[in-house]
Amino acid sequence: MRFSNLTSRGSILPAAALVLLFAAPARADLTGFLGVTTTPTARTNGGFSVGTGFLIVAFEFEYSATKEDAKSTQLSPALKTFMFNGLLQTPVPIARMQFYGTLGGGGYRETLSTQPLNDQTNFGTNLGGGAKINLVGPLRVRVDYRVFTLHGNPRHSPVQRLYAGINLKF
Repeated sequence: MRFSNLTSRGSILPAAALVLLFAAPARADLTGFLGVTTTPTARTNGGFSVGTGFLIVAFEFEYSATKEDAKSTQLSPALKTFMFNGLLQTPVPIARMQFYGTLGGGGYRETLSTQPLNDQTNFGTNLGGGAKINLVGPLRVRVDYRVFTLHGNPRHSPVQRLYAGINLKF
């Protein structure tokens, strides 16, 4: 029996696509970041992410904490998020930048010191994207934008966040 009789063009192409997507050795990275949450008022946030992935597909866990602003008229709560994200990224840097889009979900905790009986803990989702910009060796700068949809009874949803951080690829 000839090889061409055992396989068809219809099964070789999807198999080749899977090899190209997932055959690269796994890589990992760690990011520490500072940024701003802009909803409903601008407040500082910080956090970290740790991830691993293949050539185009990657996964990460991210923790972020935003400070409250109880002095504003809009009573901006503190917000902590714990998200698991999937990323689709360019396989190689373009002009020293690796672009990505991300989608994920996890938990959040919203608190406000002036309303301690109205704290929220629930499920949230996020959608965003950004770039990892090569500096030298494994050191990169990461710039990221996310929109968080908070489920349950949050004070504000969706919530937008922008950050920049130091990323170490290993």
